[in-house]
Amino acid sequence: MRLPASQYSVLDAERIERVNEDTFRCYVYRIKFFTLEVCPVLLVKVEEQPDGCCIKLLSCKLEGSPVVAAQNEKFDAIMVNRISCDSDSDKSLMQQITSDTVIEVSIDLPFAFQAIPKQAMESAGTQVLDQILKIMLPRFMSQLVKDYEAWASGDTSRQPLGTGEI
Repeated sequence: MRLPASQYSVLDAERIERVNEDTFRCYVYRIKFFTLEVCPVLLVKVEEQPDGCCIKLLSCKLEGSPVVAAQNEKFDAIMVNRISCDSDSDKSLMQQITSDTVIEVSIDLPFAFQAIPKQAMESAGTQVLDQILKIMLPRFMSQLVKDYEAWASGDTSRQPLGTGEI
């Protein structure tokens, strides 16, 4: 958690690519929604903090069905995820990793959907991102534990887990 972002393993090479020292592109799971297929692609920046890191969403684009991709100019998303590591007060070896996330979505409603309250659509978008986070976060935390175990055993290769090399 205290490594500079430039030394991070990308953990999952199938879903995450390094853009530069502290910026990553994340390909979220493909989601089928009726006849539409969507894959959110997130560009995130990692900022180091004394007790962990802060992951900030720089942009979110939708890939998939043409109708879905056409919506990229009609919404905006904000996400900040603060991950911290706290030691127990009795100085034991036990530590707790905490993730605190804020997600907001704003949408420009197409004419066909203007009968639906904007707040309801934005709330639905926020709930979709929240559900994606609930799927991704446990996987990320599990990969983080495996990466730490590899590092703690002396493996400093920082190989991504998605390649099957760890």
